[in-house]
Amino acid sequence: MLNIVLFGPPGAGKGTQSQNLIQQYNLVHLSTGDILRGEISNGTPLGLEAKKLMDQGLLVPDEVVIGMISNKLDSNKDAKGFIFDGFPRTVAQAEALDQVLASKNDAISAMIALEVNEVELEKRLLIRGKDSGRPDDQNPEIIRKRVQEYTSKTAPVANFYKAQSKFYSVAGIGTIDGIFTAIKAVVEKL
Repeated sequence: MLNIVLFGPPGAGKGTQSQNLIQQYNLVHLSTGDILRGEISNGTPLGLEAKKLMDQGLLVPDEVVIGMISNKLDSNKDAKGFIFDGFPRTVAQAEALDQVLASKNDAISAMIALEVNEVELEKRLLIRGKDSGRPDDQNPEIIRKRVQEYTSKTAPVANFYKAQSKFYSVAGIGTIDGIFTAIKAVVEKL
């Protein structure tokens, strides 16, 4: 199975490249936000627990999110693989994801990180903010804070996958097709 953690700061092009990977390799997209909303709307026990916490303004604990991911893996047993989007964000989440996958005789194949400098990210996000109306993409200060947050919180996760020899860096600047060609080159090596 091909299991990819697609990584990169806000504006790096993860959404675009996720769609390319899904089409090229027939993978299932696992976005923790989508999974959470699905579990809540389906009224599952984990969804109800998550909703109760969210209604109180609390973060959903890792074990609940991992449980939801495990359910999603189980409900897609015939999948050729998965793209993990927005998860894991911490080393604890990466370790928990490894344990869940190992319990299903599976593992992460690679973490592919889209590398884009801060100037380019800010430019992209400001354009996206203008086009989409998203307020968090319209304020340069908020954009810089989000990028700094990503850099400080996720660097340890990259190191976690580097220690497993599963980390691959891809330049996220260039044409969409050019970047995807670089990503495919990584995938074909796996």
